[in-house]
Amino acid sequence: MTVPGVQVRVPGSTSNVGAGFDCVGIAIERRLSATFRVDRALGAPVRVERRGTLQAVTVPSDRDWLFAGFVAACRGAGCKVPGGVMIDAASEIPIGRGLGSSGAATVAGALAARALLGLELDDAALARLCADVEHHPDNVAPAIYGGAVLAVPGPEGRLTVAPLEVHGSLVFVFAVPDFAVETEQARAALPSTVSHRTAATAAAKAAALVAGLARADAPLLAAALDDVLHAPHRRSLVRGYDAVTAAARAAGAFGATLSGSGSSILAVTPAFAAKAVATTMARVWGALDVTAETFVIERPASRYDVTSLTQETLPCPSR
Repeated sequence: MTVPGVQVRVPGSTSNVGAGFDCVGIAIERRLSATFRVDRALGAPVRVERRGTLQAVTVPSDRDWLFAGFVAACRGAGCKVPGGVMIDAASEIPIGRGLGSSGAATVAGALAARALLGLELDDAALARLCADVEHHPDNVAPAIYGGAVLAVPGPEGRLTVAPLEVHGSLVFVFAVPDFAVETEQARAALPSTVSHRTAATAAAKAAALVAGLARADAPLLAAALDDVLHAPHRRSLVRGYDAVTAAARAAGAFGATLSGSGSSILAVTPAFAAKAVATTMARVWGALDVTAETFVIERPASRYDVTSLTQETLPCPSR
């Protein structure tokens, strides 16, 4: 008997992007690939095989983000989660480095459920469901829509996603250190309240980010990448943060900041400065006994792709 299956590929992302805290994300060309099959003979609700960077994930299969996204899509469509879900996944997205690994996994699971079970859920519904599960709309939205996006939460759990323009001359340089920052630890570092003055400054910087990305405007980008909401409270979690970001600016970047909640650092640069910025960031971290991988993204990545491995879909089992 043919076992229904589907293959999905989902991009990683960088989120927050300075002043775009919890609302601006950009898809990056580091992808998670996964094959999902449903075999009721498995004798277990789910089994996940992990390769690539996912080998660092140690949670049980039923707590994996891949399965969480699958479950969220089923429940969002009013379907019972089928037993015997087999997932074979590989990723090139570093884990715990602020590059959207959990968002990509959650989206992959939701996409697979939609394709395998023929769920009547559009991309907007998947974005809302995945954001409810993963709690970072600025990670899941780029994984679904690709490009640079603005994700705005609304009443009753609604989520509005809009594309953002990125000027063709801008380049994104990433430095990924050999240590992780756990999301829970990063969240715990944030204050529960901020002053009205700080909120007003943050709003102005967020507006500067949108305009600066569209225009490649140096003063606007410098202001936008000097965040006041989250980076000041998380910088102590990333060894060498001040030295690396200062070196990136000195090498020609418009600015540098945390990618997501870290530990990676993102620099936004003109194209001619990208190589120097990458080399400098790695060198400064190296002087602090931190090994860092660098890579350059010239354009935001495209959206997901889904390939059916069989001609059939499973019936959507009612609850």
